[in-house]
Amino acid sequence: MSNFVFYDFETSSSNKYWGQIIQIGAILTNDNLEELDRFDSRCRLSTGIIPEAMALIVNKSSPKMLKNSNLSHYEMIRQFVETLKRWGKATYVGFNSIEFDEEFLRCTLFQTLEYPYITSTNGNTRGDILGLARAANLYYPNTLKNSVNIKGNDVYKLDQMAPLNGIEHGNAHSAIGDVIATIGIAKLIANKSPNVWKASMLTMDKNQTLGLIQKELLFCTNEYFYGKSRPYVQTFVCQHPQYQWPLCFDLRHDPEIYLNMSIQDLTAAMKKQPKFIRTVRHNKHPVIMNPSYGDKFDEYKMIGITKLQARAKLVRENKEFSEKIISIKRLEIEEKEHVKSQEDLYNEESIYTKFTSNEDNKIMPEFHKVDWDKKLSVLSKFNDERLQYFGKKILYMEKPEILSRSDYNLIHKDTAKKLLSTNNEKWNTIPRTYSEIDTLRNKFEKEGQPEKLVILDEINAYVEELEKIYSSA
Repeated sequence: MSNFVFYDFETSSSNKYWGQIIQIGAILTNDNLEELDRFDSRCRLSTGIIPEAMALIVNKSSPKMLKNSNLSHYEMIRQFVETLKRWGKATYVGFNSIEFDEEFLRCTLFQTLEYPYITSTNGNTRGDILGLARAANLYYPNTLKNSVNIKGNDVYKLDQMAPLNGIEHGNAHSAIGDVIATIGIAKLIANKSPNVWKASMLTMDKNQTLGLIQKELLFCTNEYFYGKSRPYVQTFVCQHPQYQWPLCFDLRHDPEIYLNMSIQDLTAAMKKQPKFIRTVRHNKHPVIMNPSYGDKFDEYKMIGITKLQARAKLVRENKEFSEKIISIKRLEIEEKEHVKSQEDLYNEESIYTKFTSNEDNKIMPEFHKVDWDKKLSVLSKFNDERLQYFGKKILYMEKPEILSRSDYNLIHKDTAKKLLSTNNEKWNTIPRTYSEIDTLRNKFEKEGQPEKLVILDEINAYVEELEKIYSSA
């Protein structure tokens, strides 16, 4: 087993393309979840970044705190990357990390001229304790204690789960505090639901997960939606023609109904609920359990394992059926690509539109190694114009005097245009922030929360300062 890197970010916004990581917490553990080393750092807000007021309040941060840090955002990311290199090969784990923290990390690395996919390449793998917690409670109820919302559903929020399960979480919504709490939840799952924990260790690598799904005649997994975790006993049909995700048949359905349908009828049937074709995102740490776990749930228990196996064999032996599913998915791709082609994407949003070349990837370390006055010449070596753009933005924020007057003015005016916009933009703007501050001020005054009003005043002053700077651009 490899070591684990448990990590968490606090950010200026929920928007991965336009927000900024402001705090990083990470703890290196061995496979027994014993701490070996840690990284705990906070940075300044970057030039031109407008934080979401509520994000700072949740993170218990303020612009004053984030202006006085010794580290810039670029410096903190550089230190973090170097720490990860020193820690070596590992499995990267967080709480809702695959959907949030890792996406934020990828975009941040892309925009700071680092290889974005460090958590899932070069022998590294990734997992997510949130999904694991949901699976553990599904198969072994009461593995973890949860609060319940007004709809009667379990709440999987770290700041609520940790104290209910006896885990110290005095620094909730601080990056390192959340990491410590996540490790505590992981230990509980490993101790109280060892079968789920062991199964999860087999699906942290996407290729291994795909092989497992293709090999097993049938298996049990779970999905979480509408506030509940739901089991599915499935068998492999084919891979998605674009994303390579396994498309699987839910065996609560009788496959004989669908196997001989025309493509037209099958397409119509696939749009109806409940779905008989389900997607298992093998790159997002699904928990794959033995099909016998389906017996825990009435809908599969009533069918019985023998009949489930017979249904699975029917599906697996019908190659024409899998080819029909692939054809239907290809048509869906074509329709979506047509819509996407109409969208205007900024460089910041383009991480998944085109991978950076191997040649440009080799140039990235050189940019970081050379002195500031030599970085511009390194930028000229990139073939990818996006990387040249990001490099100049780094210089704009770190060493603006190095840029030519024309490059500086171009970035400065573009930043001003974005920040001052009165349109409903993808990024946070000054007018939107003023509106958010007013709404929150009314809320906190009614609730009698003076400490939050103080933070709002600081945020307002910070935004006013930025407005003065960029109004003259």
